[in-house]
Amino acid sequence: MTNQATLILIKPDGLKKSLTGNILTRLSETKLEIVAAKITRVSQGLAEEHYQHLKDKPFFEDLIKYIRGELHNRRKVMALVYWGEDAITKCRQLVGSTNPEEAEATSIRGSYGRITTSGVYENVIHVSSDEKEAQREIRLWFQPDEIIVNLYPSKEVLEKEKKRKTWA
Repeated sequence: MTNQATLILIKPDGLKKSLTGNILTRLSETKLEIVAAKITRVSQGLAEEHYQHLKDKPFFEDLIKYIRGELHNRRKVMALVYWGEDAITKCRQLVGSTNPEEAEATSIRGSYGRITTSGVYENVIHVSSDEKEAQREIRLWFQPDEIIVNLYPSKEVLEKEKKRKTWA
């Protein structure tokens, strides 16, 4: 089996419930390497692009509000890239079914997820579904310089007059 990468998102409800440590401890069971990590705000555009495959679903708007942290007053997610042998399968098995009520009780979603009265799955974590999705998602959430291994082809570009924040 070759090395794979997968995107993991600890969603706003997971952050609000202080589950980050518990989730990372559980993910460490996979013996995979974390090759990128950051806490980030989720823009409307990033949320819509991430969930583009669900844009025709009636719950799409709630899903966007959820991932953007609007439902939990936590406008951030922790985004990670796990890398190693069979990463997607290992992480998905540990995380469990998308629907928290169908997830194994011992899985991350089975332990910490719930369905709200309005029907939103608060499943605390996201894992890429397959290699194609993993590549699409990782490239959405991270720039090549933010990942410590060369996952995908990249190029260097010279940027002029780029504004960025620096320490005063």
